[in-house]
Amino acid sequence: MARLADYFVLVAFGPHPRGSGEGQGQILQRFPEKDWEDNPFPQGIELFCQPSGWQLCPERNPPTFFVAVLTDINSERHYCACLTFWEPADPTQEAACAEDTAEREEEVDEGDPLRLSPSVPHPSGRLFAPKTLVLVSRLDHVEVFRNSLGLIYTIHVEGLSVGLENVIGNLLTCIIPLAGGSQRTISLGAGDRQVIQTPLADSLPVSRCSVALLFRQLGITNVLSLFCAALTEHKVLFLSRSYQRLSDACRGLLALLFPLRYSFTYVPILPAQLLEVLSTPTPFIIGVNAAFQAETQELLDVIVADLDGGTVTIPECVHIPPLPEPLQSQTHSVLSMVLDPELELADLAFPPPTMPASSLNIQDKELRAVFLRLFAQLLQGYRWCLHMVRVHPEPVIRFHKAAFLGQRGLVEDDFLMKVLEGMAFAGFVSERGVPYRPTDLFDELVAHEVARMRAEENHPQRVLRHVKELAEQLYKNENPYPAVSMHKVQRPGEASHLQQASRPFPRLDESMVQWIVDQATAKMQGAPPTVKAERRTSVPSGPPMTAILERSSGLHGNSARRLEVVRNCISYVFEGKMLEAKKLLPAVLRALKGRAARRCLAQELHLHVQQNRAVLDHRQFDFVVRMMNCCLQDCTSLDEHGIAAALLPLATAFCRKLSPGVTQFAYSCVQEHVVWSTPQFWEAMFYADVQTHIRALYLEPAEDQDPSQGGEAPAQDERSALDVASEQQRLWPTLSREKQQELVQKEESTVFSQAIHYASRMSYLLLPLDSSRSRLLRERAGLGDLESVSNSLVTSSMAGSVAESYDTESGFEDSETSDVAGAVVRFINRFVDKVCTESGVTSDHLKGLHVMVPDIVQMHVETLEAVHRESRRLPPIQKPKLLRPRLLPGEECVLDGLRVCLLPDGREGGAGGSGGGPALLPAEGAIFLTTYRVIFTGMPTDPLVGEQVVVRSFPVAALTKEKRVSVQTPTDQLLQDGLQLRSCTFQLLKMAFDEEVGSDSAELFRKQLQKLRYPPDLRGTFAFTLGSTHTVGRPPRTAKDKGPSLRTLSRNLVKNAKKTIGRQYVTRKKYNPPSWEHQGQPPSEDQEDEISVSEELEPSTLTPSLALKPSDRMTMSGLVERACCRDYQRLGLGTLSSSLSRAKSEPFRVSPVNRMYAICRSYPGLLIVPQSVQDNALQRVSRCYRQNRFPVVCWRSGRSKAVLLRSGGLHGKGVVGLFKAQNAPSPGQSQADSSSLEQEKYLQAVVSAMPRYADAAGRNTLSGFSLAHMGSHGKWGSVRASGRSSGLSTDVGSRLASRDMLGAPQANGTPPDPGFLRPQRAALYIIGDKAQLKGVRPDPLQQWELVPIEVFEARQVKASFKKLLKACVPGCPTAEPGPASFLRSLEDSEWLVQIHKLLQVSVLVVELLASGSSVLVSLEDGWDITTQVVSLVQLLSDPFYRTLEGFRLLVEKEWLSFGHRFSHRGAHTLAGQSSGFTPVFLQFLDCVYQVHLQFPMEFEFSQFYLKFLGYHHASRRFRTFLLDSDYERIELGLLYEEKGERRGPQACRSVWEYVDRLCKRTPMFYNYMYAPEDAEVLRPYSNVSNLKVWDFYTEETLSEGPPYDWELAQGPPEPPEEERPDGGAPQSRRRVVWPCYDSRPRAQPDAISRLLEELQRLETELGRPPERWKDAWDRVKAAQRLEGRPEGRGTPSSLLVSSVPHHRRSLGVYLQEGPVGSTLSLSLDSDQSSGSTTSGSRQAARRSTSTLYSQFQTAESENRSYEGTLYKKGAFMKPWKARWFVLDKTKHQLRYYDHRVDTECKGVIDLAEVETVAPGTPTMGAPKTVDEKAFFDVKTTRRVYNFCAQDVPSAQQWVDQIQGCLSDA
Repeated sequence: MARLADYFVLVAFGPHPRGSGEGQGQILQRFPEKDWEDNPFPQGIELFCQPSGWQLCPERNPPTFFVAVLTDINSERHYCACLTFWEPADPTQEAACAEDTAEREEEVDEGDPLRLSPSVPHPSGRLFAPKTLVLVSRLDHVEVFRNSLGLIYTIHVEGLSVGLENVIGNLLTCIIPLAGGSQRTISLGAGDRQVIQTPLADSLPVSRCSVALLFRQLGITNVLSLFCAALTEHKVLFLSRSYQRLSDACRGLLALLFPLRYSFTYVPILPAQLLEVLSTPTPFIIGVNAAFQAETQELLDVIVADLDGGTVTIPECVHIPPLPEPLQSQTHSVLSMVLDPELELADLAFPPPTMPASSLNIQDKELRAVFLRLFAQLLQGYRWCLHMVRVHPEPVIRFHKAAFLGQRGLVEDDFLMKVLEGMAFAGFVSERGVPYRPTDLFDELVAHEVARMRAEENHPQRVLRHVKELAEQLYKNENPYPAVSMHKVQRPGEASHLQQASRPFPRLDESMVQWIVDQATAKMQGAPPTVKAERRTSVPSGPPMTAILERSSGLHGNSARRLEVVRNCISYVFEGKMLEAKKLLPAVLRALKGRAARRCLAQELHLHVQQNRAVLDHRQFDFVVRMMNCCLQDCTSLDEHGIAAALLPLATAFCRKLSPGVTQFAYSCVQEHVVWSTPQFWEAMFYADVQTHIRALYLEPAEDQDPSQGGEAPAQDERSALDVASEQQRLWPTLSREKQQELVQKEESTVFSQAIHYASRMSYLLLPLDSSRSRLLRERAGLGDLESVSNSLVTSSMAGSVAESYDTESGFEDSETSDVAGAVVRFINRFVDKVCTESGVTSDHLKGLHVMVPDIVQMHVETLEAVHRESRRLPPIQKPKLLRPRLLPGEECVLDGLRVCLLPDGREGGAGGSGGGPALLPAEGAIFLTTYRVIFTGMPTDPLVGEQVVVRSFPVAALTKEKRVSVQTPTDQLLQDGLQLRSCTFQLLKMAFDEEVGSDSAELFRKQLQKLRYPPDLRGTFAFTLGSTHTVGRPPRTAKDKGPSLRTLSRNLVKNAKKTIGRQYVTRKKYNPPSWEHQGQPPSEDQEDEISVSEELEPSTLTPSLALKPSDRMTMSGLVERACCRDYQRLGLGTLSSSLSRAKSEPFRVSPVNRMYAICRSYPGLLIVPQSVQDNALQRVSRCYRQNRFPVVCWRSGRSKAVLLRSGGLHGKGVVGLFKAQNAPSPGQSQADSSSLEQEKYLQAVVSAMPRYADAAGRNTLSGFSLAHMGSHGKWGSVRASGRSSGLSTDVGSRLASRDMLGAPQANGTPPDPGFLRPQRAALYIIGDKAQLKGVRPDPLQQWELVPIEVFEARQVKASFKKLLKACVPGCPTAEPGPASFLRSLEDSEWLVQIHKLLQVSVLVVELLASGSSVLVSLEDGWDITTQVVSLVQLLSDPFYRTLEGFRLLVEKEWLSFGHRFSHRGAHTLAGQSSGFTPVFLQFLDCVYQVHLQFPMEFEFSQFYLKFLGYHHASRRFRTFLLDSDYERIELGLLYEEKGERRGPQACRSVWEYVDRLCKRTPMFYNYMYAPEDAEVLRPYSNVSNLKVWDFYTEETLSEGPPYDWELAQGPPEPPEEERPDGGAPQSRRRVVWPCYDSRPRAQPDAISRLLEELQRLETELGRPPERWKDAWDRVKAAQRLEGRPEGRGTPSSLLVSSVPHHRRSLGVYLQEGPVGSTLSLSLDSDQSSGSTTSGSRQAARRSTSTLYSQFQTAESENRSYEGTLYKKGAFMKPWKARWFVLDKTKHQLRYYDHRVDTECKGVIDLAEVETVAPGTPTMGAPKTVDEKAFFDVKTTRRVYNFCAQDVPSAQQWVDQIQGCLSDA
């Protein structure tokens, strides 16, 4: 029971004491005058009566009523009902107000003369002052207050004959019940009657219509925003002009928050004087009159709801988290159904009759029901996360927030996280967590209706029905007796406030009111207290919680299979089956990303703990620790899923014995996790354990009869801790005082003992194993500088960071000296303080704990010292054995293996990417540095791939970039020092050094690598040191070392060249190329010629710095000049004779002018020049060209006799400079520059030397030459316009006309001179750089024509290659997977664009040469792009260069002799380090590859040959590609070493020698599809779309490293008699070929290679010396040709070449594409030949095959009536085998062989002994895939033979044949 009203107050207007313009409220009278003891009088009530301020009004306003709410210091709310009416002001009030106003007006005038005070009275009218009647109550009965105050006002206004004192006295003494659904009729003694109904449940708020009004004013979305804002503790401000509206809105918002209580500032009506309260930092819900809206504008973090305007304004800086989906959308839709029921029917064609809308009161309850349902769904299962810490004397309850979020699946949800952290929820837990209390609607809903709500989610009508049911209950709670006739209260008449009141409100008699109050109080004290017993019950917990939205767990969905794998792995570990466990471990670690698997692991490990201890051996310990760490690394600091909580007891249970008396527990190895340093985790764990023990405490007595079951035996008692606590609370009042005391003490000691236990546990997990370390890890777990102190897979050194939980003022993390132990003590003390205070432990006990904690920590530190000491003595982790790499002969190790982990880079292959295959990387192994290579060998870390060896290597010389990186190793996730090495052989080594490799070792490795990569001198490279240990430090020779002078060399050079050219075709001994019918065989090497040595040095020549070895008896036969001369002889390019007897018939001659390398150092010693040019003129000509590289002939077309010349670019002072002069100079003037004149004569001589232009020799005037160079405009016009059929075809011209090679039109735009559209073609085209040939004037004679083109420079090649390298071998994976990013980076590199340009220019030159014009290529310095173009042109034009010998000659001539700067471009030495790697030669090889792709039958060499050269031109293994010119090679004595004195077999020094050797052993460089067209000129497509990325850039073989060092790639060398060139014979077993790991060409050799291997194997078996593969191959081809002719097939080529040039051509072997690779069948009766091959050639093929096998036939002729393959069952206990059976009708035998070509008969069945041939049945081990009817048995007198044919028809045929043979007999 409670008083209806506590105080009645009369407040009136009074002047403000400080003279501000407004008045102030004055309390005239208050009743009772003394404060009640239980409820003091609220201060400041006068402010709230007139919230907008006390002001006089010029007219009488109608009375107003509103209820303000005040909150006292005890959070009790006081409802102040205010009824305000106006009375005429008395003169004193008016005067005071006028003075104030005058003062204010003066102030205003000074500041702002235009502004009038709002309270200036009208001079003529009366003023009215407000007076307020206030009723203060703790009860919320608004209507009763309105009626009561209205009655008092009515009595006053209407002048009724009722004493006001009596009415007020009755009002103050009225006692009504608080709750319980009772009703009470009261009367104030003025003929009135009011009925008060109390709500059924006190806990449910009373909202009347306030919620419905709130939604009507603001709408659904806005109200939901305000709801979320209030729950997440934001500031909410309501604005309205109506105070009652403000009160209702605040009341409505609070009603929505139920069951949570708003515990912050709550002021529904804020007075104007207190507006500064809005700046408070704490959250609030406040209402303010809309008149003060301007004052609220500058509030930055307040959400403003304008009730009158219906808007909610949320500032930008405020983020209100929305409700979690799907609750947000569900709530929104249900609210719209409640507020607007017609919405669902709006679209119906025949809408049903509209239902009457619910009354506002009912709608209000429906809206509240929606929010009640929402809370039930949000908080469902919350009781399962309550920890019952204490039961007596008062329940202490804690909520496990992390577990709740984790189990609801809302860990990431911002809204729920903030709600659970808020004060409202803390109040909710302490109020509703109590297990034994009165329950209400929410408790029922959350416990019993959640399943129904989940089921009805998708059925709107059912949801609505449920909402209406709940609304009825809420309505009934507020209105338990709706049918009762309501109030009867008198009201004043209409407009009564306007009547002239006779008198003001009277002063009441205080004594009389006090007497009535005292009387009632005395009566109350005499009456017995009416105690209404609360109906307390045990609160139901409801079903366990479920996730709010069943999210699929994505990648790591835990299937039963995964959990099975986890269980199996653990059982293997504990059974000691370590190998099995190791295989499963990677799968387990992947599965542990999922929550279910982690739980499963914890459960399984618990099963293996007996008596709280499990002693393991070292390997078991490692596995357990590894799995526990994997579980913990995904735990967040809050451990939402309880994984860390489940593993915590296990960490102190699993241990291993290190030595007698020293045990290491698992906790010392799982400290690196952030969860251990989170105080909230420890608190939740502590409370959970305390709850378990408290529950056990109260369960024990009931279980005395069965002590064996233990405290928590589930069989005995399934009750939860809350149920037990509820029971205890119920029994508490019935217990004796002593019993109560005993229980309290027991509980406290339980909490106390747990606190001690947890202090120990925390010290276990926070103290590092190595306690000497004096600092805590401030980083997150796993990133500290850990050192391996045990052989556990996860190093155990330091607990995870405790730092985040410490306050920084403790300062321990800064001071060096402060120890870890002290920090841990502080952390534990803080924890103990908090939990013990909350759990009600006495202060004495708490002090005791504080004393014990340092001792516990110190004791543990001492224990750890022993463990640490012993763990250091453990054998180190068993690291994989280092695999030593295989080295080449002469290759030596510089640095022995440094242990590293090879990490995956951006290439997918090795890591088992989209290409499939296993994860070969990361791999553990070692990096070796040898004199030749950098080699990694190791094993993959993935145990499923463990047997494979991974090898990655590249030549030291190929290193292009070395970069230090910080890498994360896959095993222990630590950041380590790493190194990334990139090589120009398209290899990348990204590795992390093992912790055992010190930084100094890593640094030494880097230094040695740099030293080897960039030796100071080329003699330090592997090619020189190989096989000669003394060369490295050889001192320079002195003059006494009889070294041959350059002069002598040059003399001999000329002599030998004469001999060479004179000598006719003798077979070379060194190399046996295929014989070419149309080409002469190259001359042999002369081994008899010796060079006579003299010491003369000619002063005028350039003497080399180093003389050559005197001891070498050198010959000239190995000179590269020989290659040039041999080629010149083949091409018929001139003779070498004295100038006196020069053969005039030869247009060109070989000039020895450069034999001393005096004219041009980078040219060869012998050059082809026009016959008519004297040697002495060449010196002058050379000055016009860069690097003195004047034009020389390098090739002549056999048909058109046009020549190809090469030179460096022109100097400015040369001929181009001359032509740039304004006026064409006359011949007289030009004598001044003799060089230019010589140059002009020289070019004229070139033109004259061409047969068809010899008649034009008279035109060699300077003017003729100078005018021949026309301007850059129209240079293609002449080519395009030439209409002769022999000229350049128009399509070529137009193809090139639009290219960017063409120059811009003439500057002034004049049309080109008509003279250049001449009928004849220029005799010589000069291909020059566009930049050099600008502004040259046209020439009418046009014997030469300049073709300016735009070419790229070497630096662009370098930049492009760098990008290409990054694209093909990226250092780290790209953001977007798939080929798109690779193609994009490839395009960015512009490599293919450069290839395109090269091919384009080359095809242009080929066209010009084919049309009979000569071409001079004169670009850059003449040694990069010039060489590329010239070589490509010769390759495309001359089939000879497409042979192995020809290509070698081409490279030797154009690249080596003509001085491509291999050492400079390859940055071979320290001097060239800055210039970087520029792969000009590699680019040329790429172009050749593109041509090879388009014309696969035109090249004798395979694509592997190109890759081989590409690899070794950068590897520095051979001396061939070293140095920049022949001059430098002679200087170093390289050119004479080919046939130096050799003592026994030596490593090859020349790449060509190596290729020769290999060609004899294996056909790897040979192209089987080689079938050239006679003298075919190739014109490849050059568009980028036609080009392919060379697989040399992208392929990799991890099993053996690069395949280009043949000795290494072939495995151990085989004995010579069993020499098998390319792996062994093909295995019949199938094997898996892994991409990126195996070498495909070796695992699946092409058909012909396989056939040749088979031949060699058979020869070896027969005991014959194996013949060379080349002989066998040539014989097959010859037989093919011979057999082709009688059939009338024409020439051999027409037989060999099919009509489609790019298809495989039939060579008498049929390449059949089978399901696995391509197999070769040389079957005698196969008809599956290529479609283009005729039946005649098939016959030929068969015959040739039979010829091929004739050598294997035995002397006696075999009669083979019928033959084929059958499976035969062996004798007893032997398996089925496939054999080759031959039915011989002549000998009446059935013979069988191992295979078709086997000559040795393995067995004979005599048909005379055969009794029957009958169908058979399959027996054990028979082939599975064969039909049953394919089996048949042959029964002889001795035994039964079981056979199986390949299919049913062939079985039938065999049976018929054998039967026929028997019947014939």
